[in-house]
Amino acid sequence: DPQVAESDRILRKCVHCGFCTATCPTYLLTGDELDGPRGRIYLAKDMLEKNRAADATTVKHLDRCLTCLSCMTTCPSGVHYMHLIDHARQHIERTYRRPFGERALRALLAFVLPHTGRFRLALRAAALARPFRALLPARLRGLIDTARTARSAKPEAVARLPQNATARHCRVALLPGCVQPALRPQINEATVRLLNRHGVEVVVAKGTGCCGALVHHLGREHESLAQAKADIDAWTREIESGGLDAIIVTASGCGTMLKDYGFLFRNDPAYAEKAARVASLARDVTEVLAEVEFAHNASCVPESLRVAYHSACSLQHGQRLHSLPADLLRKAGFTVLDIPESHICCGSAGTYSLLQPEMSTQLRERKARNIESVEPTVIATGNIGCLTQIAQATAIPIVHTVELLDWAAGGPKPAGLR
Repeated sequence: DPQVAESDRILRKCVHCGFCTATCPTYLLTGDELDGPRGRIYLAKDMLEKNRAADATTVKHLDRCLTCLSCMTTCPSGVHYMHLIDHARQHIERTYRRPFGERALRALLAFVLPHTGRFRLALRAAALARPFRALLPARLRGLIDTARTARSAKPEAVARLPQNATARHCRVALLPGCVQPALRPQINEATVRLLNRHGVEVVVAKGTGCCGALVHHLGREHESLAQAKADIDAWTREIESGGLDAIIVTASGCGTMLKDYGFLFRNDPAYAEKAARVASLARDVTEVLAEVEFAHNASCVPESLRVAYHSACSLQHGQRLHSLPADLLRKAGFTVLDIPESHICCGSAGTYSLLQPEMSTQLRERKARNIESVEPTVIATGNIGCLTQIAQATAIPIVHTVELLDWAAGGPKPAGLR
């Protein structure tokens, strides 16, 4: 089994030094060895080596993992924890029968979240249920709180290079995403405007949507790979018809997933080559802006604007792009503030805030207090999950990094800024 062989290679790299526990958010909260990466590695190792069905203890502590990947940044031995925890979750999904309520919630999330239209309907239902929030289970309250942060969600058109652009620098495909177009359509709109202004043609390939990450982290691998294949097929058609210089992502959680497509499909003879090509083209939007030499208009940015930049875990740990977005904001003329404990997760982590509301809320409040301590005018981040999560815990406006960069380059002022 190639998955077992890969997990064995990962496990053999771990020297059990425990450095990872110092930066693990859940270990920080509970102090329980099994809520840290080293403890979870022991649990996964015992389960996978013996090929036994998952038990309640293993499921409890692996479910509590945010997959923030902070442990991978800290690890001196290069343990690829992400691939190990993914394998363990797939094994849990195959061998463990959860309580009915848990199964029902996970099935509901897998049915709704990866589909923008269904998620829009869910947001409307959540808005109607707001008066009854206190009567609902804690896990459903999170969806109602998420609905409060949504902006107007109008359908987005496929963007093309405007007639007044001086020259085409490159041609890129934009991943539209699943929940982001429903929650904050302004993010993709700002991205298209900004890239067009820099001579980048942006297309949205027909058939692309969810990257598969949401169900991937639920252990539902068949559904995840099906969603990924649809995207790969769509981008392959675009590559073969008009050519692509990059595939850009504005939600860093999706970017981490796309960059891992080559690994996920490495043993699939029909998709290995196509998936590797897509992974090699995947870029965070800030990477493309750096490549095209982002230009700004200093007169657009108020000198007094203080930006607290929250580096999403999937960007700083998953893609190792910690300083680039902040550097672009500084170049645009913003005063960028360093946040205490910037390496600690905000508690969003995809569906985590709905499945583990207690721990997620503790991390959210901790992140909000750290941000507020530097007294920013606005918060910027590169991931829709973080944006939605933090917005529930502070009155400080929060926007996507690309919205501020678009404003600095002559675009409209981001909604919500005073």
